Amino acid sequence: MADSLRRLVNIGTFTVLQDKLEKWLSDYYINTCDQNVARGCEIIELNAKVQGQLFKLLSVCASDGGMYGGANIIKSRLLPWLGQNFFTSGGSVTADTSLSVLAEASAKDREFNDLQDMYEKSMDDLERDLQSMKTENQDLRDELADTKVELDRSMRASTSEKMFTDVETQELRRKLADAQDEIAKLRVRAGLVDDYERKMRNLRDELSLSYGKRDYNLSDSLTSYRYTSRITTPLAIDDPVQRVRQQNLVARFNDMFAQDRLDALDTLRRYSDDHENNQRIIYTAISEAFSTAKLAFRQFKMKVRANLAKTHYGPETLEEAVQDYVNRNSDLYDLPGMVSDVIRALNRNPKIFLPPDATFAIVQPFIREACKLAWQMSALAHPIDIAASTDAELFDDNKYRRSYDSEYSAPLVNHHIWPCLMQGIKTLVKGEALTRRGASLSSSGRRSRSPTRALSPTRALSPSRAFSPSFRSRSVSPLRRSRSPSPRRCLSPLGRRSPTGSPSRRSILRSSKALRSISPKSF
Repeated sequence: MADSLRRLVNIGTFTVLQDKLEKWLSDYYINTCDQNVARGCEIIELNAKVQGQLFKLLSVCASDGGMYGGANIIKSRLLPWLGQNFFTSGGSVTADTSLSVLAEASAKDREFNDLQDMYEKSMDDLERDLQSMKTENQDLRDELADTKVELDRSMRASTSEKMFTDVETQELRRKLADAQDEIAKLRVRAGLVDDYERKMRNLRDELSLSYGKRDYNLSDSLTSYRYTSRITTPLAIDDPVQRVRQQNLVARFNDMFAQDRLDALDTLRRYSDDHENNQRIIYTAISEAFSTAKLAFRQFKMKVRANLAKTHYGPETLEEAVQDYVNRNSDLYDLPGMVSDVIRALNRNPKIFLPPDATFAIVQPFIREACKLAWQMSALAHPIDIAASTDAELFDDNKYRRSYDSEYSAPLVNHHIWPCLMQGIKTLVKGEALTRRGASLSSSGRRSRSPTRALSPTRALSPSRAFSPSFRSRSVSPLRRSRSPSPRRCLSPLGRRSPTGSPSRRSILRSSKALRSISPKSF
């Protein structure tokens, strides 16, 4: 019994219990509800274990006095405080075991308290270090602010000293930039002037060469010309000059369709949004270029024949000598004159138009290349020409292909886009045409033409007369002004027309039956 009491004293359970109560009191307002309840339960468990040990010691002390030892004291002091199930059954837990559990619990509590004290001490040290670092940082910020203030003061002082110098420098730089911009503009203008002067000189040289020296060059070349005998005649279809030049010219014709035509359409699109009219302008330009080139070559060939006839002697024929001379001098032609003739022909054509602020000279590069090509094709021994065509003609698959926006079931051509290249009756390169239902010769008269080309200067009318009803009723249509035969007189697939100019329903039915009865081979 004495040993048990000694161990209980050595453990210091009541001291631990007192420390826990004091700790709970100090942390009561800091802990949460769950933490306070856990602390209370922990203290109750520890107190229950201590009471269990005390009751066991009490029972041992009472047993030493015999059966009734200590009964009076228990009855007077302990029984009033005892209740049912107050004693905790010892069970299998002995006194030594309970004391060892209490000792371990108290040791763990001491370790926990020591760790907590160390943690709080380390936190205090860290807080002191942090505070010292904050103080040092604040000192550094103050020093930096002072340095910045001094630097700003020195910069303001230097700026105030150099203010006038900077203003003068900026003014000089601005004047220098303005002067450089003005010099650049003057250089651009000077370059444009130089380009214009160079173009004018080239045009003057071309005109002087074409008009002043053309006859001299022709006569001089005819005087110095001597025919050399050849294995094949220059008039043969298999002549090397004919074959090589024809192949190159056909390739150039295809290049004009693929490149030059599109460039000219892009140029026209800047002035007119009417795509059909632009296509008509291109087709009319190349058609007029071939007509002008053929007429100029015919005159050139007649002059060569007339001059060679005076001095010609065998064994070759005169035509072979003429063709041999043409093959050697195929560049003796008046290109500026032909370009001017084509532009005048475009101005006279009533089916095409441009805005008042534009002329057909905007497509002069295309016309120039077309005239060159037409002259070279006309100068061949077996010349190459374009097929004759008119609007509202029957579409020919052997000569043309339909454009992408055509109506493939329409039998008539609304307008031509690119001519067909032919050599006699042989088709070398197909052209392109647009087919639509209801195409007629008067389809191009739906659009208004440019006022600058509506009337000739000699027949210009006053505004009051031009807009009078009587004048409008007597105005001549573009078809009546042209040299082509009247639609009523020509043999068109639609037959006879109604008085209004459009085909009657009966004639349309009759012509459609006739077209069904005609086989494709007849075309």
